Amino acid sequence: MRFQTLASSSAGNAALLSLGEEHLLIDAGISCLRLRRGLEEMGLRLEDLTAVLITHAHNDHTAGLATLLKRCAAPILCTEETARQLCYRTAGLEGRLLPFPLGGQTEVGGCLVTSVPTSHDIPGSTGFRFDWGSSSLGYLTDTGIIPREAECLLGVDLLYLEANHDVETLRSGPYPYYLKARVLGDQGHLSNDAAARFAQAAALRGTGDIILAHLSQENNTPQMAFRTVETALRGADYRGLLSVAPRAGLSPAHETEAAACRK
Repeated sequence: MRFQTLASSSAGNAALLSLGEEHLLIDAGISCLRLRRGLEEMGLRLEDLTAVLITHAHNDHTAGLATLLKRCAAPILCTEETARQLCYRTAGLEGRLLPFPLGGQTEVGGCLVTSVPTSHDIPGSTGFRFDWGSSSLGYLTDTGIIPREAECLLGVDLLYLEANHDVETLRSGPYPYYLKARVLGDQGHLSNDAAARFAQAAALRGTGDIILAHLSQENNTPQMAFRTVETALRGADYRGLLSVAPRAGLSPAHETEAAACRK
């Protein structure tokens, strides 16, 4: 199981999960040109995509989707609520959709995909758990609070976790009041502190590498996010690799291994 991000920020999100010869694109929130160039850097083409998974219908996760679907034949996997929103926005999409229930499971490329409902201000928003052989990946962004269902992500081999903002930086920053309230609310985005608490709980359950994601350009820095989460992990005897996904451009590739091998 190999995981790499193409973009991770409030301006656009996309990542690739490769399972042998199967390649799953998670979100398409950047232009199709950027998606193509990112895949080419990995030695892949748009036509190599097995499926496209969409977490929710906000533009920073879907901006490149309509053009992408003209360039490849991959189906779209998303929750039923997200499928309805995508159909409303893009004509002729119905035949490409493979919707599944929020909180349900589906299989693609020999991988079991579990929907993890998130607390965000759009219906059908979800994170994912991917299980392929003995490897597992948790993908949790765009949630104002840690949902109860996210407990299934504790102990995954690789955790991709939102650390969107530093609370005090956001409160004292340039955002208007309504936007600050949205981000800080229960249907907004995870703060560094909230990410740190969940990362610590995951580490205590055996999670390996942790990648911090979806950082705000205005209200966070990679250094602040890393420092906050690293401090929490010191109390969890954490032996994995903590990193921050770049806002734009490819991240280093992360390959999972079974938890038993790490020990």
